[in-house]
Amino acid sequence: MRTIIEPFRIKSVEPIRRTTRVEREDALLRAHNNLFALHTADVLIDLLTDSGTGAMSSEQWAGIMRGDETYAGAISFDRFQSAVRDVTGFEHVIPTHQGRAAEHLLFGLLGGPGRVIPNNTHFDTTRANIEVGGATAADLPCAEASDLHSDELFKGNMDLEALERVLHSAAASVPLVMLTITNNAGGGQPVSLANMRAVRAICDRYRVPLFLDACRFAENAWMVRLREAGQHSRSPREIARAFFDLAHGCTMSAKKDGLANIGGFVALRDPAIAEELRARLVVTEGFPTYGGLAGRDLEAIAIGLEEVLDPDYLEYRHASIRYVVERLRAREVPVVWPAGGHAVFLDARQFLPQLEPAEFPGQALALELYLEGGIRSCEIGSVMLGRNDPVTGVLQPARHELVRLAIPRRTYTQSHMDYVLEVIEAVWQRRESIPGVRISKGPSVLRHFRAEFERLPLRAEALR
Repeated sequence: MRTIIEPFRIKSVEPIRRTTRVEREDALLRAHNNLFALHTADVLIDLLTDSGTGAMSSEQWAGIMRGDETYAGAISFDRFQSAVRDVTGFEHVIPTHQGRAAEHLLFGLLGGPGRVIPNNTHFDTTRANIEVGGATAADLPCAEASDLHSDELFKGNMDLEALERVLHSAAASVPLVMLTITNNAGGGQPVSLANMRAVRAICDRYRVPLFLDACRFAENAWMVRLREAGQHSRSPREIARAFFDLAHGCTMSAKKDGLANIGGFVALRDPAIAEELRARLVVTEGFPTYGGLAGRDLEAIAIGLEEVLDPDYLEYRHASIRYVVERLRAREVPVVWPAGGHAVFLDARQFLPQLEPAEFPGQALALELYLEGGIRSCEIGSVMLGRNDPVTGVLQPARHELVRLAIPRRTYTQSHMDYVLEVIEAVWQRRESIPGVRISKGPSVLRHFRAEFERLPLRAEALR
């Protein structure tokens, strides 16, 4: 059949509240034009993030009831550890309360002043956890990633020549190389298995370990199965294991492809690094058999890691995102293509060409989507990833100005997606009248979470 249906039945529902335009204007005023500061009751379709926002299965809820809350040596940890080992093959499994805690542990140990950590593209918390310790987060996206609208299938790849140059000049300063799968900041684009193998070969020549930011490993595996020659007959589990077999370790937010509402882990092969990480874990997260999580959370993650590799689920997951992306392209709305793994990414630079990077077109567009239809999305552009020069204060813009509409897992139906399409199209029709914004207040680190914005007046040409 041509129709890809949700491979589940809905047993529990949560009401959502419709608001008027005036109510949404008032809500934005109270939130200082920061969508992170909105109250959930004022949001109709929440696409701010896919992290921890999905619906858990009946098996996961049953696992929650079985959770062993013993402080040390809980049975729930044994199940969790077994599931992680089964999927990844890594012997040492260290639970954390979420992915950024795993990053904090890993880069707190291996980072530091003078260190350089290459990645295809670091996402926000990864970069922050590297930079807060004094290390440099180096982005090495492939050349194909620069064209958001081409038909290239693996725009999430790392630039191999750039990696070679970094390691040739400064291998002693590189404690690890990291690959983010999928490449979130690059539009949710996948990394090919061939690229991973080539990255590992380069790392081996310079004796530098390879780590994965694996929070969307299953989605990357599915797109490799669909798009990469020689992979079509392999299962998502087999392809995912091939990823992990190439790596020395990984960080993971289980709030994504763990299908859980909270949790994460570091998993790796090196026993000495693992022992040091466990010692640090006790200081900030908890005992190594719970790591800041309740036993019930460990159970939910263990089950989620199995469910996320189900081909029926992954087919539906990707099809629901592709459905929106294809229809936006048909309406000539600028959207990142091909469809990525977890979100729809609007190209705000092309959507609002009248705005300069310093007018933050991604944030301006995200605000309009909320005002138009109560949709909450996330800017991934010069607010999140841009930098102000420490001397001149001039904005160094991000590579791309994107708006991410992250689709929570197993949460919204096709009718919700049709509504999202209508809202985007309505904003597209009046795009020339959309003003920019400026940051009126914001922290120096991860400013997008807590910054305050002011909407700029419309330019004269837009008023004519």
